[in-house]
Amino acid sequence: MSKQVGLPVLGQDGAACCAPMLREPLGEEAAAELSRMFKALSDPVRLRLLSLIASHEGGEACVCDLTGPFDVSQPTISHHLKVLREAGLVGSERRGTWVYYWVLPEALAKLSALLQIPAVPAKAPA
Repeated sequence: MSKQVGLPVLGQDGAACCAPMLREPLGEEAAAELSRMFKALSDPVRLRLLSLIASHEGGEACVCDLTGPFDVSQPTISHHLKVLREAGLVGSERRGTWVYYWVLPEALAKLSALLQIPAVPAKAPA
């Protein structure tokens, strides 16, 4: 049974998960939480791992399915998965000898809300 929940479509119910940056600046706590998530995703291996987990059939992936696509050791993959988990981007559950991972939709919604800032037109030179 999957722990994955359908991702919310922002803007359909009129409420977003986070205050838009254009109306008010980020608070210290929100900035710290979001920066941990972005920092975790700044590594190419972790970004690929998140993508592999999110696109895996059923919305969750066994750690045994995540080591093959990379040219790094299994302990390195485990380290990267731990960083993603500690950043609040993925959840996990041990089932027997294997650990299964899934993407946390609320974390992606927070990142998405911040990244959906409309482009600000450049000022014309004076």
